[in-house]
Amino acid sequence: MKVLYKPLGILAGIIGAKLGTRLFQALWDKIDGSEPPGPTVQEAAVGKVVGAAALHAATKAGTKAATERASARSFHYLFGIWPGKEEEEEEESKREEEGR
Repeated sequence: MKVLYKPLGILAGIIGAKLGTRLFQALWDKIDGSEPPGPTVQEAAVGKVVGAAALHAATKAGTKAATERASARSFHYLFGIWPGKEEEEEEESKREEEGR
């Protein structure tokens, strides 16, 4: 049954990344009216380039995680099965990694 979640999870990740990009654009418009500078733009200040990249990464990752979590909870609600690792499986894999 967890196999059914894979397409939903992939779709949620794509939607989350797109929402994150749109959120970044909206936030950047509030911070600075111009387009966010790329790392190879000669005239751009280092702080502005790094700030834009950090804000872009944070918004994209945050919205992607939120949409993936919402889709996992929806899948659990509909089918009664958690699509990811259970807490016990998570602890067991951590113990195996520490034992190496």
